[in-house]
Amino acid sequence: MKIRESCESDSSKIENVHMKAFGMQEGPEIVELVNKLLDDKTAMPILSLVATENEKIIGHILFTKVIITQTTVAVTAQILAPLAVLPSFQAKGVGSKLIQEGLRQLKQSGVELVFVLGHPDYYPRLGFTPAGALGYEASHHVLEKNSGAWMVQELRTGVIGRVKGKVQCSEVLNQPKYWLE
Repeated sequence: MKIRESCESDSSKIENVHMKAFGMQEGPEIVELVNKLLDDKTAMPILSLVATENEKIIGHILFTKVIITQTTVAVTAQILAPLAVLPSFQAKGVGSKLIQEGLRQLKQSGVELVFVLGHPDYYPRLGFTPAGALGYEASHHVLEKNSGAWMVQELRTGVIGRVKGKVQCSEVLNQPKYWLE
């Protein structure tokens, strides 16, 4: 398996991965989200990675810019959304490798924090911890029963505890429908 940055010619294959991973019920909405995020100027800089096996795209991950408001300290941050792996390649480490490579590249580029609204049993294995308890408010209300799904990972030591505030996503991702976990 190889991981590389996506390119424009990958778009239909990326759509296929998200459709198959999320199914007919959620897939169309996720495909629309990905396509809109890739064109959203307020989401820049974007990191879009694909996992390939024998030149076939089997997974995709997208990281977009967020801003931490209600703080006087400047911090660079991104949010992971969405992540998808073809069903036949799930539970084989593809998602984990996409996340790890994304975090590595983001850290190298100077990003200090990465947020995710995701499964609370999956993301902690990759270094994410509940963000609300650390003083990071989500863009939209996350139900108390799902508060563990709103998570953060520090890529530069010392940022958590020094910076708190509300996370403001790009225009596209800043829609309540994407915050139902």
